[in-house]
Amino acid sequence: MSALTSRDVLRPGPRGIKAAIQRMVFALMPNFFTFLRRWKPVMKLGNNYLTSRYDDVREVFATDPAFGVIYKPHLDVIMGGQPFFLGMADTEQYRHDTDAMRRVVRPDDLPRLAAQTEALGEAIVAQAGGRIDVVDTLVRRVTFTMLGDYLGVADPQGGDLRVWGTRLFEFQFVDQGNDPELRKQVDEIAPALRLHIQNEIVRRRIEPGKDDVLSRCLALQAAGDPAYSDDFIRTSLMGFIVGGPPQPPMVVPQAMEQLLRRPKALAEAQAAARADDDDRLRRYVLEAMRFDPLAPGLPRVALVDWTLGRGTSHAATIPAGAQVLAAFASAMMDPRRVANPRVFDPDRPASDYMHFGFGLHECFGRHINHATLHLMLKPLLKRPKLRRAAGKAGKLSKNGPFAERLVVTYD
Repeated sequence: MSALTSRDVLRPGPRGIKAAIQRMVFALMPNFFTFLRRWKPVMKLGNNYLTSRYDDVREVFATDPAFGVIYKPHLDVIMGGQPFFLGMADTEQYRHDTDAMRRVVRPDDLPRLAAQTEALGEAIVAQAGGRIDVVDTLVRRVTFTMLGDYLGVADPQGGDLRVWGTRLFEFQFVDQGNDPELRKQVDEIAPALRLHIQNEIVRRRIEPGKDDVLSRCLALQAAGDPAYSDDFIRTSLMGFIVGGPPQPPMVVPQAMEQLLRRPKALAEAQAAARADDDDRLRRYVLEAMRFDPLAPGLPRVALVDWTLGRGTSHAATIPAGAQVLAAFASAMMDPRRVANPRVFDPDRPASDYMHFGFGLHECFGRHINHATLHLMLKPLLKRPKLRRAAGKAGKLSKNGPFAERLVVTYD
């Protein structure tokens, strides 16, 4: 089957010994980071460096002149060579492009997105008959429906935006080994998605339709604003689709798994959901995410020779050209800056969290995440006798970094 018509959101994962090794690596990672924070905070592996302490991770994220993003080569493949600000340094074009998108992705949209997220989740949970897969049936459906509608990009004819977006996300953020099979699929999907969005631009220019990000861009284009060329609109919408909706189906089910492991925290989160205390519920979900975040860390490349942790006993000079993994999963467990990191505490200060990165390339959609992620689980958490399904289905399974399945039941 062509990647364009596939309904398999995730590619087949490893099986047998490879799968067992993968599970073991993920299981041992927290202990590995504990060791690194204590004995080797900046670890060198060839021309790669792994930094694990809170202060060092923040320094990497915050020092943009010294540590740049590595996303541009894959972005060029996805975008057909058009620039997208995720791959840029702190340049005039970066500031111009992000400012342009902030004019159409507005803070006053958040209440509407929150309400839509909760309503979609409620409808899905109500129809599920007391048994639901949190990953695909709930979170992925809610996320792609809500964000696709907000951006103004519907499913392509004969295709599935969930598949296309997730496959391009895997290529952009996960594929470190340049998998030829994945690249083959990307070479099909990327131009097809560019064409699909361009066709939507042309159609919506004739039939403006509802208020969404695309219609706002086109209104500014029609008013003569040179920032909103077709290339800019298409590339920005595509970047949001690739970088946005594939993430909640990874991290929100992982948060649900962490709550299920902690009956007291689960009961308290359910009480917050039933009381419609959304701020309290958000705190529980963010704290649950800290125990299994989106990724171990984010990569950067050293642009100049830089001494990380200058003035400390573990100071290390990282040479220009070296790749650095800023392990924010480890940073959020560093007792030097995070009080009692192994304790589940929903009342932590916001500074304890790095879920959405930090600094110049902190997630553009972080405000949408703060407004919606917890609400994807809220309708489920309201249900009585919420529990794992029996057997293997009731335990979170992963396919590489992707949450694959977690089935729960309720009355």
